[in-house]
Parts: sequence; C-alpha cells; structure tokens
Amino acid sequence: MYLTEEEERIYEGELGWANQICMKILARLGELFNATKLIPISWAHGSGVSYKTLGDAPIAFLEALASAGGKAKVKATLNPQSFDSEYIGRNVGKSIRQKQLNVLAQFEKMGFTESLSCTPYYLERPKKGSHMAWAESSAVVYANSVLGAWTNREGGPSALAAAIVGKTPNHGIHKAENRQPKALVKLEAKLKNEIEFGALGAYLGTILEDKIPIIQGLSNVSNDNLKQLCAAIATTGMVNMFHFGNVSKKLGAVEKVSIEARNIKHTVESLTTASKSKNPDLVFLGCPHCSLSEIKQIANQIGDRKIRSGVKCWICTSRYIREKAKGHVEKIEKSGCHVITDTCAVVTWTEQLGIKVIMTNSAKTAHYAPTLNKAETIFAPLKECLKAALKG
Repeated sequence: MYLTEEEERIYEGELGWANQICMKILARLGELFNATKLIPISWAHGSGVSYKTLGDAPIAFLEALASAGGKAKVKATLNPQSFDSEYIGRNVGKSIRQKQLNVLAQFEKMGFTESLSCTPYYLERPKKGSHMAWAESSAVVYANSVLGAWTNREGGPSALAAAIVGKTPNHGIHKAENRQPKALVKLEAKLKNEIEFGALGAYLGTILEDKIPIIQGLSNVSNDNLKQLCAAIATTGMVNMFHFGNVSKKLGAVEKVSIEARNIKHTVESLTTASKSKNPDLVFLGCPHCSLSEIKQIANQIGDRKIRSGVKCWICTSRYIREKAKGHVEKIEKSGCHVITDTCAVVTWTEQLGIKVIMTNSAKTAHYAPTLNKAETIFAPLKECLKAALKG
C-alpha cells in the first residue's frame, strides 16, 4: 500500500509512538484488504467503550496510547458504555464503576467526545458522500444506506487508529464499485410495524452474507423503521449497506430473493425464546438509541399509566436527545419507567440486576440478549411492550 512522505514519517515513528502504532494498524489493515492508499476521513466513531464487553486486557493499550499523546485529528465520538450514572451505575460494584470510568478517561484524553450513543447521526448528520470510520454496525448501515455517507464496518482498534491518524484505508465501501448491488430483494409482504422491519433485516442478514441488495417494495418508510432494519441486517450478517426507494441501477447477473409474509412471521417468532407463560423482568426500548420522535411516541402511548410491580422499563437514548425531549422524558418517568442515557441493555449488567426475561421491540436486542445478557426474550411491537410494562 502506498504511503505519502508524511505517512511514512508517521510509520517510522517520527511523530511519536501513538501515531506510529495507529499508522501501523491502518497500514496492516490496508494490506489485508488490498487497499492502494489511505484517504482522509471527517469522522470516526469508536466501539469497545463498554467495560462489560471490552474486559480488562485492552485497557492497558488505551492507557498507553493516551499517555503517549495520542490525539484524535478528526471528529471522534463513542458508542455506549456499560452503565448510566443516574440509575444502573448505582447498582453495579465499585470496581466495575472505576474500571469503566477509567476507560472513558483514556478516550477523553485522546480527544473523543463522550457521545456514548449508537446513533451518532442524531448528534450531527454526516455530509452525503463524506468518508468516515465508524465501528457501530447499525450506524454503519444507516450511514451508507439512508444518509449517503461512506464508511466500512470498522473494529474498535481500527476506528481508534483512524481517529488518531485522521485517515482510513481506501477499500470496501469507500470505493464506488464496491457499493453496487449484488442482489435484488423483492418485498412481497406489507410490513406493519417496527418489529417486522427488524425481522426483514434479520432475515436478510442470514441469507445475503455480505452482498449489497436493492430492496424493492420499501416505500414511504419512516427513518425509525429504517433504523430497525439497518440494525438487524448488521446483526445477523455482514451487509454494510442496501439500496431502496427510486433506484435506477442497471443490474447484471445478481442473486434474486423474494420475501414473503411467512418469512417475516417465522423470523418474528424465532426472536422470542421465552415461553408464553413468562412475564418480562425488563421491558427495554431504544436499541438503537431512541430518536426524538420515538421518545415522543412512547410518552404519548404511556399517557397517565404507571409501571407494574415486579417489572422494570428502560427507554435508552443519547444525552442529546434526552435534553431535546425534556417534557416527554418527565412524562415518561412519572410512570415509573426510566429514560436512560450513555448505555443500553445489550452492553450493561442486566444479570447482576436479576433480569432473566427481556421484552423488546428491537430485533438486535432479541438476537443478542440470549448470549450477551443470558436472558430469554420476548419480541413484540411497542404497544405490546408498554402494555406489559404498565397498568391499565
């Protein structure tokens, strides 16, 4: 892979160890994917922030990088951590709190913004056609497919390295020829709610592998439903983008897939693992983090109802959205539900809180909870989730 004179100097260590190790990570990644050069990026979004999923081993690397003067050269944001300070953080051990806060301190030293959200595009909409290095899979698919930005699905180390160097290898979705559709998906079923959009994504992820599809039959779709589709397709497969709407592209020999109502129904059913007799310990909404419109919708549907005894209800969002939705948040929390920022159920300590059954309208959570949370799942639309959480 070709490096400019300045990049060679960084690679040789002339600008310090932190820049050198990050350049070596990017150069090695570029070699693995046959990239010819590095390209500038406008934004890096890092994962590997939650101590629950990160563990102890990588913390020493973060400390070394920060101590050696590693600094983000571009806009740099972060995925959720393992708890919020207002609610969950009070219920985890002191050691966990200290280790998580140390992780955040290292990112702060390196100039990352503590957005702590999987929906960074609510904080600021990336420019169409801008090159980025994002490591949150659901946000990657949304950025490429809905917002028209260009980003590969980075790992935590490569997104961190890209932030510090300000560049990423020119491969994958960064090249126009690799953004062309390889499959034609005909949606024969009419999708009724957010969980069916999630089910569509989950089903496509399992059958497309990494093939970019054109999805025919998606019309007048809300961004919130597209978000559920993006999150689910990234969860069960390696698809990094899709085309939809009024797409006029000449298709060569592409795989053709027909999606019928029975495929959606079966996928919805498969994402529930708890028996019908079980009630949820936790009703969880906000994976990916809730938008302003979703917070408003939840507040309106809650009305004057109150939380049931024996069940928790979490609505997860970013600090930015929570601040914009103050009045709706107050209404939600009067019911006994908690509007939580900085974390989500998938990356927090639900087991320590005695949560064994999680009810959610997120296909991503329903897919991950049995392994990451060791919890059974109930997959249901928003209205049913709130009915299970609230009296009346």
